[in-house]
This record gives sequence, C-alpha cells and structure tokens, in this order.
Amino acid sequence: MAELDLKKKELFENMPVFKAVLKLAIPSIIGQLILVIYNMTDTFFVGQASKIINQSVANELVAGITICMPLYMILTAISNLFGIGASSVISRSMGVNNLQRARNSARFAFYGCLFVTLFYCLFIFLFENQITNFLSGNVAQTAYFAKQYVFYSIVVFGIPTAINTLFSHILRAQGKSIHASIGIALGGILNCVLDPLFMFVLFPIEKVAIAAAVATGLSNTIALIYYVILFIIQRKTSIVSIKFSKKAFKDGIPKEVLKIGLPACLMTLCENISYMILDNLVGTILISKEITEQTLKSSSSALAGIGVAKKLNMLSHSFVRGMSQGVLPLIGYNKSSGNRTRMKKVVYTSGLISLIISSLCTVVFLIFAKDLSNIFVHEEKAIARSCEFLKILCIGCPFSAISYTIISFFQAVGKAWKSLILALFRKGILDIPLMYIFYFISVYVQNSPDPKLIIYATPIADIVCCIVSLILFFVYLKYYGKDKEKVCEEESLVVEKF
Repeated sequence: MAELDLKKKELFENMPVFKAVLKLAIPSIIGQLILVIYNMTDTFFVGQASKIINQSVANELVAGITICMPLYMILTAISNLFGIGASSVISRSMGVNNLQRARNSARFAFYGCLFVTLFYCLFIFLFENQITNFLSGNVAQTAYFAKQYVFYSIVVFGIPTAINTLFSHILRAQGKSIHASIGIALGGILNCVLDPLFMFVLFPIEKVAIAAAVATGLSNTIALIYYVILFIIQRKTSIVSIKFSKKAFKDGIPKEVLKIGLPACLMTLCENISYMILDNLVGTILISKEITEQTLKSSSSALAGIGVAKKLNMLSHSFVRGMSQGVLPLIGYNKSSGNRTRMKKVVYTSGLISLIISSLCTVVFLIFAKDLSNIFVHEEKAIARSCEFLKILCIGCPFSAISYTIISFFQAVGKAWKSLILALFRKGILDIPLMYIFYFISVYVQNSPDPKLIIYATPIADIVCCIVSLILFFVYLKYYGKDKEKVCEEESLVVEKF
C-alpha cells in the first residue's frame, strides 16, 4: 500500500493552519450551505404555489412541507453515524500511514449506511400516517400534504439521499473537500432547477407537495451518480474503496466507526426529534383549550411560521457544521501524529471563524426577520409567527457554534463518550423537558396558550451546553494538549480511558 501522497502530507502537516482550515472547510461549508438552501428551495417554491392554489389551504401546504424537515434530516443522522465515524477512523489511520484500515473503514461505512437507511425507509412507509399526524398536531389538511412529501422524499428516494451524504464524508476524510462539495452543489443546483419545472410544468398544481419531493429526490440521485463515477475513475489511486470485503467487519473497525459516529448521529437525530416535538407542541398548544375553525387556522399559521423560522436559523448551523466537518480530518490526523500544538490551533481558528459568522447571522436575523420570513410565507399571521420565532431561535446561534466546534473536536480525536454526552445534552436531555415545562406553564399556569414561550427552550439549551462544552474541552487539553513523539499505530487508534 502506497504512503500518503506528498500533497496530502503538506496539507495535514506543514501548511499554515489558517490556510489549511480554509482549504478543507470552505468546500465543506459551501456544500452545507447549498444543502440547506436547496432544502429551503422547496419551501420557497411551495410558498409561490400557495399563491396560486386555494388560499384556504396555503398555510397548511407550507406547514405540511416544513414539518417534514426533521424526518428528512434523520437520513443525514444515519449518514453521520457511518460517515463521520469512518471519517475519523480514516483520518487517524492516515496519520499513522495505515491505509488498509482506512480503506476497510470506508467499506464498512457504505454497507452499514445502506442497511440502516433501508430499515428507516421501511419504518416510515409503515407508520407515515401516525408520524405525520403527530407532527401536524392532528390538523388533517397539514398532515395530508406532509404524507405526500414524506412518501416520495424518504420512502422512494431515501437511500440515494443518505448514500450521497455518506460519500461526501468519505471524500473529505481524504482531504478531497472540493470533490465532496461538487456533489452536494450539483444536487443543490439541480433541485433549484427541477423544483419549478416539476411544480409548475410537469405536475398539476394540486400535486405540488409530490412535485417538490420528486425534484429533491432526483437531484440527490444524480449527485450520487457523480460520486459513483468519481470513485470508478479514481479506483486505482483512491485510498478508500466500497468493494465488499469481510475485512471491513473485522479488526475492531465496526466498533470504532460506530463509537465515533454515534455522537454525530445522535446529535442530528436528537436535534430532529426535538424539532418534531417542537412542531407538535406548537401545533397543539393553540387548540389545547378549544378546537374551533379559528384555533385550527391559528395552529396552521404557527406551524408554517416555526417551519420557516427553523429553516432560516439552519443557515447559521450549516456554516458551523461545514466548518467543523471540514477540519475534522485535520484535527484527527495531527492528534494521531502527535502534533497537538497544531491540533489546538486548528480548533481555535475554526471555532473563532464559526463564532464570528454565527454572531453575524444572529444580528441579521434580528434586524431582517420579517423580510426573510416574507420570502417563504405570504399570509399575515404566518409571517408574524415566523418573525417572532426566528428572533428567539437565533439567540442561541453563537453558543451552538462553540458547542458544535467542541463536539466535532471530540469526534475527531476519538473521544466518543464526551461527544455523545454533549450531543445529548444539547438536544434531548435539556431542551425537550424544557419545552414540556413551558407548555404546561403557558396552558395551565398562565392560562393563555402561546407557542412563543416553548421556543425559548432552544436557546436556553444552547447556552447551557456551550458552558459544559468549554469545561470538558479545557479539561481535556490540560491532560492531552501537549505535543508528543509520533505514536505507533496501535496507540493512536485506541480511545484513551479519559
């Protein structure tokens, strides 16, 4: 097996940290931003379609599409389980020149992701009625549109969507961020083109939810074909391979990949379970006292508003995710090679950039919340709800940027449990109980049901998690932050007991 090529060694070992961070992170950031933007494209064109179809169901249509986002993003959670786990193992294996282990890690990730995604798609197919009714707060028209979108975007196109994201992780682990981002960008550009074509030309206007889902699914499928062609072209020179081999399931590879990928998976999974519960509580709180035509309409406006606010707020998170995922191989490589000083510089540099950008996003959201909301929804009450919800959610952006940076750092250095604890603490352990507490206070204590109070659970959880993350990070550096001699392969790939 050939050694790591000189260009990659230069990038990981000698290139100035700021330049290396940008080289790896910018393509990843662009890819993540495009991923969110083309996810928002569906909402934009659905909002335009709502002007054409029956205005009485306009909010229900927008709400039906936006409440599906958590279910759709669970596909990303599955990709992260295998993709980020394999990425960490691959980069650390490269750090000690064990390229065979890197190759087998990619193989395991591919087949694991394929199987789990297939199981998830089957689960959604069997229980889509119950799930969409829960997300919609049992608002029938909203659930109807949600079912259409879920079936085609997840059940039909779930596998190419998840494998597409997995391949981007595997390419980034080798330092091929540009190729990884080209695939994501290709899917995004195609979705922006196919959405209006399918919604307003090829499909009848009353099937707009189906048209949006099919456009997104085909875009991801074409992007996956790009990755497959790339792997075929580079099969003789690429470090990784997806060719089946029993060795991919030996030598502790499954355990190592899943151990590192589980926190990344749970972070995305719990985040979207949290969003599903948020959708449910926002949708039901306004009809908790009395179900009337007016309260049902108010519920639809609130659901449309929170759906749009979440997607806008994801722009900040996507930048931070792109940054942290982009530099993950750089951190893992330098940890394994013993250059802890360079490792720390990478974390500080990427974290500072993420903090600055997320803070700017908060300022923009606070100032232009109404203008941004009006891009996606056009009914007065829905715009008002989106505006007030966005102003609350964006408070947590700078704090979540720090948390994301540190969670990703622990993934990169093989500290699975720390990453797992922080991921669960940010989304699940703290914010979900807070949502129910605020729901109870609003309905039964204040006796004035208002979804706005529930939204505050999100930034509160972000702030607390940020504090805990910083404590764990600096404790780790106290014990393991000093440079060491280059460690042997066995030592670098075993997670330290700390």
